[in-house]
Amino acid sequence: MNEKPNKIAIKLKPSAERMVKKGHPWIFEESIVKQSINGKTGDIAIIFDEKKNKFLAVGLYDQESVIKIKCFQFHQKAELNQEFFDHKIKESLEIRKPLITNENNSYRLIYGENDLLPSIIIDIYDKNAVIKLYSLIWKNYIDLISNSLKKLINIECIVLRLSRNIQSKSKELQLTDGQVIFGKLQNYKAIFIENNIKYYADLIKGHKTGFFLDQRQNRKKVGLLAKNKKVLDVFSFNGGFTLNCLHNLATEVTSVDINQFALDEIKENITLNKFKNKHNIICGDAFKVLNNLISKNIKYDLVIIDPPSFAKKENEIETAKQQYIRLANMGSTLVSKGGILVLASCSSRITADDFFECNQIGFSKNQSLNNIEIVLLDKTFHDIDHPVKIKEMNYLKCGYYKFI
Repeated sequence: MNEKPNKIAIKLKPSAERMVKKGHPWIFEESIVKQSINGKTGDIAIIFDEKKNKFLAVGLYDQESVIKIKCFQFHQKAELNQEFFDHKIKESLEIRKPLITNENNSYRLIYGENDLLPSIIIDIYDKNAVIKLYSLIWKNYIDLISNSLKKLINIECIVLRLSRNIQSKSKELQLTDGQVIFGKLQNYKAIFIENNIKYYADLIKGHKTGFFLDQRQNRKKVGLLAKNKKVLDVFSFNGGFTLNCLHNLATEVTSVDINQFALDEIKENITLNKFKNKHNIICGDAFKVLNNLISKNIKYDLVIIDPPSFAKKENEIETAKQQYIRLANMGSTLVSKGGILVLASCSSRITADDFFECNQIGFSKNQSLNNIEIVLLDKTFHDIDHPVKIKEMNYLKCGYYKFI
């Protein structure tokens, strides 16, 4: 996998230089005014002050991306050796330590730019680690990263996952999405624990790294609200919220998702935990399902709506806002008096202020709420294993609303 990288001296436009001085890790192609040699993916880019020629930062050059340089160290020189990766893993592990308990053996160890390892994610599922690359800038360092994981964490298996944009480019490097690069995976579906609940994670072919770890905090919080409640879990995917509600003795949970495979995974997880509560599954488009439930005047004590990202591009923002307004409107119709509505967003292009405003607009358009007061109980954001250092990666927000 290893190939000796070149070193490139880089100077930037004043606006980009100011951002680097503040610790922002992204440098776009149009921001570069001088570079000593042409770069290829994986080369070391050293950023210097335009006027004083002073060292500012060091990063990796990405020939395939509009973000040409992704910085991993600022104001202090660094060499990408075993000691460097040991330090990074140790530093990140220290932040996550409060999460590692008898109740949880899964967490995000490395969250890309926010842990100053841009374009790389590392998730831990019990004694299995999944390294996901979003760029081949790290192609020369996979062995060093793996060595650090083996040394510092009780890991028995490491799986390499590749984002779609680099899968086709990885063949010449003999890298494969889902490749086991250390140890042996006993079962492609690893069992891990979150909030005292057992889950399967498909580490080889599952979405992202096999599971969405970012909603742990909200899943626990929602679960604690679910006792003796009739619950609707919309965009349930493989059942994070559903399982927490069943675990906390909800009387009945209905899971809604368009993906039958994901709904089948919920059934597997329910069997794994031996839950006996009543559980219903509705496979279909969430908007159509919600409209159908409304037409039947069905009510729930607790409604959770946690959709996928609606705004992956800048030109999708306004459409996304309208979708959030619709969901708030429909969700509020389905909540019984005294019940709770939980609305979440994972669209980074939708700010928290805009998201919560969309919810209020959705409520205001619902004429059936004339005699009901809606109280905002809580707002939650990123858990500690998804720290936010740059605003572009600040995506998760969630509101809890009580209907009185």
